[in-house]
Amino acid sequence: MSKDREFYWRRLHSLLGIIPVGLFVAQHLVVNHFATRGEEAFNKASGFMGSLPFVILLEIFIIYLPLMFHAFYGIYIAFTAKNNPQRYGTLRNYLFILQRITGIFLVVFIAWHVFETRFQAAIGAKEVNFNMMAEILSNPWMLGFYIVGVISATFHLANGIWSFLVSWGITQSPQSQRIATYVTLVIFLALSVVGVQALLAFV
Repeated sequence: MSKDREFYWRRLHSLLGIIPVGLFVAQHLVVNHFATRGEEAFNKASGFMGSLPFVILLEIFIIYLPLMFHAFYGIYIAFTAKNNPQRYGTLRNYLFILQRITGIFLVVFIAWHVFETRFQAAIGAKEVNFNMMAEILSNPWMLGFYIVGVISATFHLANGIWSFLVSWGITQSPQSQRIATYVTLVIFLALSVVGVQALLAFV
């Protein structure tokens, strides 16, 4: 792959990771958080999202296709990219490695989550509602798997925002990158709390 082509593929990968995939992840966690208000509140919020006009087309073109490109090209990056300690230092390189690890794990986690929920609903086996998630998470191992999955997703998104800001030239100075680190840390913690609280509400 030529350097110019790879540059644009990486830009597209970075952009899709924030818009629309990152926005969907945040929205998905917020909808799930309605479970903390009880079964009826979650089913109502979930039902509203499922009843949106052209929902199938929205899922395909706004969620699944961007997510698949981001995932598969991300795997390529994970196995070909190298650390850059001279430019970013030790912490950033640890986060760089963790970004790749969580990305690979999320490919497995998301595939399993889609199979357990959307695929089961598509074939008419189950309905996506509060009881479905309560049944899935009644298994302690599955609950642990989902908690790790949610935290991996929130870290991957938050750290991806930091990388996006740098690669798109928004944060170039050391001070702006330091501020971005604090902001993305807050995003990571906030979304993690929202996501884990939602999971525990199903138990």
